[in-house]
Amino acid sequence: MKSLKLFLIILIILSFLTCVSTEHRTGPIRTTSEIRLDDIERYVEDDPISAINLINIYKEIYFPEGGPAAPSLFGERVPIPSPVSSSRDLDESEEWQLLIQYEGRAVEKLIEMQEVAVDQQRWEDALSLGRSIASIGLITEFTGKEADFFLADAKKKLSLGENLGAFLSAVSSHELEPLDYESAFLFLEKAVEARQRRAAAFFYNAAVSSPQAAGNIPAALSEYALGRDTVTDMVNGVATVIVDRGFRIERGYGVPDIVGGSAFFVDASGLLITNYHVIESEVDPTYRGYSRMFIRMGDATSPRIPARVVGYDKALDLALIKTEITPEYVFSLVDRVIPRTGDTVLAIGSPGGLEKTVTSGIVSALGRRLLQIGDVYQIDAAVNYGNSGGPVIDSEGRLVGIVFAGIPQYQGLNFAVPAERLAAALPAMLKGGKVQRPWLGLTLCEDFDGAEILYIAPNTPAAQHLVSEGSIIKTINGREITARQGSLIPAMQDAIFHYNPGELVALETIDAAGVVKKYVMMTVTRPDIPLLEAARIDSRERIAAPLFGMSLTPVRTGLFASHFRVNRVIRGSIADQAGISMDDSLSISRLRILEDEGYAILEITVKKRRLGYLETQMHLPAYLDTTDTL
Repeated sequence: MKSLKLFLIILIILSFLTCVSTEHRTGPIRTTSEIRLDDIERYVEDDPISAINLINIYKEIYFPEGGPAAPSLFGERVPIPSPVSSSRDLDESEEWQLLIQYEGRAVEKLIEMQEVAVDQQRWEDALSLGRSIASIGLITEFTGKEADFFLADAKKKLSLGENLGAFLSAVSSHELEPLDYESAFLFLEKAVEARQRRAAAFFYNAAVSSPQAAGNIPAALSEYALGRDTVTDMVNGVATVIVDRGFRIERGYGVPDIVGGSAFFVDASGLLITNYHVIESEVDPTYRGYSRMFIRMGDATSPRIPARVVGYDKALDLALIKTEITPEYVFSLVDRVIPRTGDTVLAIGSPGGLEKTVTSGIVSALGRRLLQIGDVYQIDAAVNYGNSGGPVIDSEGRLVGIVFAGIPQYQGLNFAVPAERLAAALPAMLKGGKVQRPWLGLTLCEDFDGAEILYIAPNTPAAQHLVSEGSIIKTINGREITARQGSLIPAMQDAIFHYNPGELVALETIDAAGVVKKYVMMTVTRPDIPLLEAARIDSRERIAAPLFGMSLTPVRTGLFASHFRVNRVIRGSIADQAGISMDDSLSISRLRILEDEGYAILEITVKKRRLGYLETQMHLPAYLDTTDTL
């Protein structure tokens, strides 16, 4: 009897729950459109950039040809409506009008945020918000005042004793609008006081270009600014970096695991620049071993001085480290000099631990594509293990690069990160921690028509905004990007290099039919390996385009292999080097992702048209860390 009562009680409870569940299920059904509108409404006040991004996604999905009520969403202020119930049933005209109201308020809120940032003297935030405002084509009272913001930021940092950041901001201001005499003289005095001759020379030249300079610059300042540092002086500003990683076991014996490199001082407070790969074990969350970093200013008998990582930019292989000593010499980062092929350069570092070694050579080539972002210089100055992170200077004593790689099996084939790229990256590294770069999710290829969108990675801003593969990028933020052949993609990467993840970027494209489309999208954080996630989740035939350089059209799919026709091969790509050409028949057996090694292997069987369709099995390797992404 007790068992029967218990069973009835359970049955009653289950019946009640079923009724509740049924009642819930029979409630108003919400469409995807309504859910999207509710998401936009939630973001309007607190996160207007996200709201504008979602509004643009909504337009591209539901109004690809433009709205039914108006050609633009920008107009006079309309009061934002009160929350609408989930049972709203809107037609196209009502949806469009709702978008007008949401976007109008989001834009107002964005402008208000910049005004608050200016009032609170948060100049970097004001610049960031200004970039998003400009991307949607708006002109405000602060439009065109970027030079003033940089100058105000420079003076604020100077008052806080942050000379490095102050000089960088002052140079950025001067590049937009020449510094006035009083400002140039202020930074000249500080540069002389900090014993940074190249910075002093820069601000001296800025000051003397003003009519007020006549006879007003003290002789001591002029003499220092017009002087020249010797290589011996510069050597004293270079340190040996030692990363002690304990011991590793080789054939049953413990062997010291030491990573060596070089670094050079960029501020009197003890800040130095080196390579990320030198200090990687200090900051890599996947590294589980022992790791301690030191610098050494003299030979092997000199004391090890503890050092720590301040910030790092993995995409550029750069790191900012700090030690608690006052350097004898500090390198300046204000020149923005780009060397010419054939120019003489000197590399300073600690090859094999031999500190303060100076080697000479020439700039062998510019524009080598070896890093994720931008390009690097090729030099033939002797570089060996331990030189990584050391400075490269020209015959005028100006910093032109940072050694980051040499290829051991090819003597004299060495590379350096441009100093101008270091100067652009430093403000973000000074904030501390890992630098976050913007990402849209595009893989590009350059041809005679411009930069073509070869591939769009899943779950990225470009994918969410339905950007078309095969279209050509016409403008970025309203500006047409031009560069010499082979340098267009780095130039486009530079166009958004200063942007923070979460800012708005305007992208204008043109397709093969001549149709022009404009997108306004919010950037996200660039992955460490941009195409790793895409390689994991996208189909093998689609990932073949960005990784291996061939576009495939399905023919048929078998149980163990997929069959395709090659309809395009990118010149200079892995597929091109393997002799694959258009109209070849190809089947894919497997795609292997070797994340730890940093590359993927595509196992294929190909029938090459040029060889009479002779069947050949091939394994195509490709780096996951591609250089052509935006």
